[in-house]
Amino acid sequence: MKTVSLIAWIRKAALVLALALFGSTPAWAGKYASIVIDLDTHQVLHAREADEQRHPASLTKVMTLYMVFDALESGKLKLSDRMPVSKAASRAQPSKLGLKAGTTIKVEDAIRALVTKSANDVAIVIAEKLGGTEAKFVTKMNAKAKELGMASTTFRNSSGLPDKRQVTTARDMAKLAEAVYADHKNRYNYFSLSSFTWNKRKYTNHNELLRKVDGVDGIKTGFTNASGYNLMASAERGGRRVIAVMMGGTTGRSRDQHVADLLEAAFMELNGTLTADNDLRTRIAFGEHGNSSADDLALAQLRKLTDGEAALVSATDPALVAAFDVDASTEEGDESFEEVAEGDSEAIEDPIGALIDASPATTQYGATPVNAAQVIVPASEAILVTSEAIAGAGPSEASLNQLAMPVTP
Repeated sequence: MKTVSLIAWIRKAALVLALALFGSTPAWAGKYASIVIDLDTHQVLHAREADEQRHPASLTKVMTLYMVFDALESGKLKLSDRMPVSKAASRAQPSKLGLKAGTTIKVEDAIRALVTKSANDVAIVIAEKLGGTEAKFVTKMNAKAKELGMASTTFRNSSGLPDKRQVTTARDMAKLAEAVYADHKNRYNYFSLSSFTWNKRKYTNHNELLRKVDGVDGIKTGFTNASGYNLMASAERGGRRVIAVMMGGTTGRSRDQHVADLLEAAFMELNGTLTADNDLRTRIAFGEHGNSSADDLALAQLRKLTDGEAALVSATDPALVAAFDVDASTEEGDESFEEVAEGDSEAIEDPIGALIDASPATTQYGATPVNAAQVIVPASEAILVTSEAIAGAGPSEASLNQLAMPVTP
């Protein structure tokens, strides 16, 4: 049986990553965006890349719910109405309830399913009920988005399932969150539901901040590979309400922590207790966006030699080191991943980590096993796969030579 050294495994992993990165735009590049707004004054308390184009993922369902609330308000729908399930809805990609064609679902159950389970089949049922077809409903969604001032948003479906043309910005998502609260405050409590039971199965709300952060009472999570981990959150303390939107997180857990920090800083700002040297400012400054380039994430994958936290070294500033949480969590359970077309899913695919994890426990040539939870390699010695290559171009000779270099702990 052939024994493969750890370095050989890392080189192989790096080559796979290089081919993937040079063949197309890096999946990790340009995802992060965030904004925090004081709902009472509409003052923007924090904004980073807030007007840059991003994919909404399941945050789309907030607009779908807004349309449902409009229909309830106008009398076009009742909570007790039953909506038919079409073949198209039953064939929706997960996350889904698994509705069967020819059955029905009550409007109120549909609302609860969207808020907690983020069910794509339910989103299509609603779209067909209110629009006749999903395409016609999407036209209404876009008209409503324009009415709400969401000038940079284009919806292509009712669920947030991957479509490269379905785009938005963090600022537009914040406008939507504000509109839901302002226009449908009497139904806003749906977003704070902790769980939903369907066919004797209990689904827990994916928004972990509802259970962990003081004052949080909504509103929605989202994930596809193209979007990263998104979260739209609202919290009220002492009569003041704040809305925070973050898009493009690398894991569900780090996204949740970053949004929690944003909310905490916002309330401290409003209370006049956030100082220049407050630790929260540092955590926000070096949060999800601080080291989110393809280079840094590639390095983090290559440093993933144990189960635990890997060290993250900036390609541009070797002195900047931050923790990278490799034990990724998802807002969906194992059976409710958004396994969809275009390679998107509701779980982070980690082929590089898988290769490294599969590395034999023993080494050859007298190499010393790497057991430390953190391994930091100087930038000059690390394998760097950059995101600056022209899309479609092959690796340069210099890059291939770099890939051949040893990685030394």
